[in-house]
Formats: sequence, structure tokens, C-alpha cells
Amino acid sequence: MINNKEKYTQFIKTEAQRLGFLSCGISKAGFLEQEAPRLEKWLKQNQHGSMSFMEEHFDKRLNPTLLVDDSKSVISLLLNYYPAEIQNQDSYKISKYAYGKDYHNVIKRKVIKLLKSIKREIGDVSGRAFVDIAPIMDKAWAAKSGLGWIGKNSNLLTQKVGSYYFIAELIIDLELQYDHPTTDHCGTCTACIDACPTQAIIAPYVVDGSKCISYFTIELKENMPLEMKGKMDDWIFGCDVCQDVCPWNKFSKPHNEPAFNPYPELLSYSKKDWEEITMDTFTKVFTNSPLKRTQFEGLKRNINFIK
Repeated sequence: MINNKEKYTQFIKTEAQRLGFLSCGISKAGFLEQEAPRLEKWLKQNQHGSMSFMEEHFDKRLNPTLLVDDSKSVISLLLNYYPAEIQNQDSYKISKYAYGKDYHNVIKRKVIKLLKSIKREIGDVSGRAFVDIAPIMDKAWAAKSGLGWIGKNSNLLTQKVGSYYFIAELIIDLELQYDHPTTDHCGTCTACIDACPTQAIIAPYVVDGSKCISYFTIELKENMPLEMKGKMDDWIFGCDVCQDVCPWNKFSKPHNEPAFNPYPELLSYSKKDWEEITMDTFTKVFTNSPLKRTQFEGLKRNINFIK
């Protein structure tokens, strides 16, 4: 006979699939014991660079029960963003996750729909949706929930579809059946470590965020460090190198989310188009794009540093 935990768990996973999520895994909410010393060491060694927000809410970052009252379960969700078309190879490069509309709102709407479905089906369930902004270790929870393993490039990897997907969480005050971590399948491969243009992967499974091209092109607000000149590999927003070379990403399949379809301009722009882009064009074309994160001035800074 199916008990309520099993019944509710099956419903949530089926509903997540209906809403377009790639996969869904569930863990018991609690303190991330293994992550705590790693995070503390990473921060002490200043591998977060100028991202001071990473130092904030240390306890909450490791314990979702401090984020959501009476939380019992962390539901981890993956949403594919791998594009069917890749931008012009002779152009400046944009990370694939930024090809379409800003993912935060797209995913959050889906997670909130999932919560509403849970309330309709199960009853008085309280919860909160998280997409990349709040202090929660999404990759750690996804790995704990069996959705993949954290690879040598510090991304969540899966054997079936690689790593081109967003991670979101729904934390709720309902006990469910919990999944178990999967095994690591990086083996002896060092493709990501060998390919990183700035040697940001300083050891297997350890990324110095302050050396990462994504950090330089998005998070860093000051001038680019001169020692990075010639090492940016034409990336002006984000970087996909460690994912592009990962053998597991040969299994990536194009997404079916219309909001993530590429802006036509992004696919067709040449280097000259990017170099001549105006504030008006940037605002008009990329208003709802992740590119707005770096702002027009930041994008121009990146282009001017590389060209």
C-alpha cells in the first residue's frame, strides 16, 4: 500500500516533469556538514574575490531550516538551457545561459506553479522558491538529491545530459521520501582543468572564483586586471569553456523553453557589431536579457579590454 510520503513524492516529481523541469530530486532539510568547512576555507582564501555577498548569511547558506520556518524538505529542480543554435563563432562570446530572456523570472514562475499545485493536491503546505539569488548552495542540494555529482569544474554534472541547466529549489514544510547522492563519474579526466584559459580551476573540484572569466566579465565592477590581457578567449559575458570541453556535455539536448530561445541579434552580431553597440541598442535589445546584469558600461569595458 502506498503511504502518503510516497504518494506526495510521486505527485511532486510528476508535476515537476509536467511543468518542463528536466529532473527533480528531494533531500531532507538540514545542515550541510560536508560543505561547511569547504565554504569556510574558500572564503578565507579569498577565492570569492570582490563578491562580498558570499560572506553574508554564512549559517543560512548552509542550513535551509534558517531560511524557511519548519522546513522539512529541499526539492531540487533542473531546467535545461542548452541552445539549438550557437552564436557566430567569429564573434565575441556570450555564455549560453544568457542567449535568451533572464532565467530568474522564467524559472521562479515554474517553481511557484509547482508550489501551488502541491497546495491544491496536498493541502496546507508552506514553502519558498529559490532561484540563484538567495543564500542557498544549490549545487550541493542538487547533488545530495541525486541529480548529479559536482565535477572537477565545480559544476553539477549528469551522465544523461551533461551540465547545461539551471538549478532551482523549493523548500517546504512537508516530509517526503528522500533521494540519495549518485557517484562521481569524472574519473581521471582533466579536460576542464587543462582548458581553463585563466587556470581558475586550481585543483580538481576547486575553482578560484576570483580568477574565473565569468567573475571578471560579470561580477567585477572595477577595471580588468592587466595580467588577464590576452587570456579572456573573446568572452565578453560569462564563460563556457569548462563545460564545452566536458565529455558528458556531448549528451546535451536542446531545450524546449521558448523564453530561452536566442535573441536573433546575439546570434548574428559580428565583433564589429558588438564594438559599435550603443546604449540605446543595448537597452532596446537586451532589456530582459541576463546581459543587463553587467550593464552597458560593463559590457563595453569587457569588449574594449579584449579587442
